[in-house]
Amino acid sequence: MRWGLFLVLFLFGCAQVSTVELRGKSFRVELARTPAEQAKGLMFRTELADDAGMLFLFDDEAPRAFWMKNCKIPLDILYFDSQWRLVGKSLNTPPCNLGDRCPSYPSGAPARYVLELRGGLGEEMGVILGDRLEYRP
Repeated sequence: MRWGLFLVLFLFGCAQVSTVELRGKSFRVELARTPAEQAKGLMFRTELADDAGMLFLFDDEAPRAFWMKNCKIPLDILYFDSQWRLVGKSLNTPPCNLGDRCPSYPSGAPARYVLELRGGLGEEMGVILGDRLEYRP
């Protein structure tokens, strides 16, 4: 049991980790609540387990746009509204190392929560607009 805790702390540092469920699959997610955590996101990570991700928690519902600056791996970017319904997605979003010239990927609708997963996982799971995310703090 201690090795499991060590592994979580090693992978996620001291960040708070919670659980979400999407389409019957559970994910351990690192929470990005502060502007600094949100700006860093999953930058510089070289891998992401199939059951791991990052959940961005915003105070309001608004149009969102994410970019892949300094990301090393493709990600699925899933946008959810205040009711935790999927309102936008960018699947298998490619990494970008072009600095401020990296493209952004808009939500397409106002979103309050954003979930990032390993690139391609959303397609494998068959995510569709309207899917609900269950959050377990």
